[in-house]
Amino acid sequence: MLMSASSEFIALVREQMALLAQGLGASLSVLYLTQELAEAQVKEAKLVPVVIYPETAALKQADTSQESLKNISSLVLRNNVTTIFLPTTDNKLSARSYLSATSNDENSTDSSGFNQEFVLSDNQLVLPLIHENMMLGLLVTTRSAGLMWNEQERSEIKRVVQTLAIACILDQKRAWLHSQLHSSQMIQEKQQDLLDSLLHQFRNPLTALRTFGKLLMKRLQPGDKNREVATSIVRESERLQELLQKFDEVIDLRAEEFAPLLSSNKQALAEAPTSKSVKRALLLPGSDEVETDCNVTDILLPLLDSANAIASERGLQLISDIPSQLPSMRANSKALREVLSNIIDNALKYTPYGGKVLVSVGKRKANMQGIAISDTGPGIPQQDLNHIGERHYRGVQAQTDIPGTGLGIAIAEQLIEQMQGEIEVFSPAIDSVIKSEHMPGTTFIVWLPVAS
Repeated sequence: MLMSASSEFIALVREQMALLAQGLGASLSVLYLTQELAEAQVKEAKLVPVVIYPETAALKQADTSQESLKNISSLVLRNNVTTIFLPTTDNKLSARSYLSATSNDENSTDSSGFNQEFVLSDNQLVLPLIHENMMLGLLVTTRSAGLMWNEQERSEIKRVVQTLAIACILDQKRAWLHSQLHSSQMIQEKQQDLLDSLLHQFRNPLTALRTFGKLLMKRLQPGDKNREVATSIVRESERLQELLQKFDEVIDLRAEEFAPLLSSNKQALAEAPTSKSVKRALLLPGSDEVETDCNVTDILLPLLDSANAIASERGLQLISDIPSQLPSMRANSKALREVLSNIIDNALKYTPYGGKVLVSVGKRKANMQGIAISDTGPGIPQQDLNHIGERHYRGVQAQTDIPGTGLGIAIAEQLIEQMQGEIEVFSPAIDSVIKSEHMPGTTFIVWLPVAS
């Protein structure tokens, strides 16, 4: 990970160096940072100069007793420091030189192998920035010849170095998070571009499918059994057209329309759940339409036509129990169609070959009417029942070869809640008509208010 320093970190370093100058009489302070984060045990790490305070001090070092620091200062000004700590004959700062020079020093007590302090001369100090055994950089500070650092002053400088080390690691974390955020934004932009392209390409075959279905209907005589298939093709293509329109609505949302959801303002946060439900509703077909009194039979029969074709192809038996006289339900017809379609699709998908799926209407409780979908599938373990309705949660089914996104039931629950209804889930299945000795099965009951 390459080290970098923000303007805020540079400003903090300058302020700390100014305190060294004003409070302790430091005439020159230089901060180096490692080019990469390095373990403290490494024998060599490359440093680059980051801050000199004051900036002109390095040019004014005239005392010959400060020859070693002059070498460091000139390197800082030429911006070609490549390795750490002590001046060597090749005008580089070498960590090896520092370590070997201090390995026998009585002050060498740091377990990492680095001294907490190294004296180039009586008035010059070199202190490494180390945080949690990680080498971050180096502070070099000096003052006029003849002015030695006493123990109290050295302790104060060490505290400054500790502060800079913590600030440096926080700055690196900020830089890493910024980099991760930028990468995520780039990925999202590419995904958005890909989604736009796919949706655009999706329109042409969808239009063609719908046209073929209508042409087929015209060619088939009334009463022909294949006419129902053609009708289903047109109906499902129109449903896909509605879904595609919802995608377009979401894609066209402007950034300011999402602003209330992202604001950290308390008032915005309080309003966020309402706004979020409104935005999310744009993804759900029919959720933006008003509720009316509707006949559940009119909604179920077209779905059962499609379900019968799927069941026949998969070797399943689809059974329906729909009484002729049913009270109207208060619901959003399009949203209810999506709910029932998702649950029936799940029942067909998870029921093995030779199994049964039952769709029954007529259950009552209080002022609500229930639509039950039962199957002879593997059932839902208790631990997964507690997560029913969570987006993208598939539980044990995620370990099977059956494809899925974990969104169908979550979408169904959200739509039903908007209609003041509820969904109950039972596993094993509670309907004795299709109860199997070999598979526990599952029963979903969709409860909606009876029309007044």
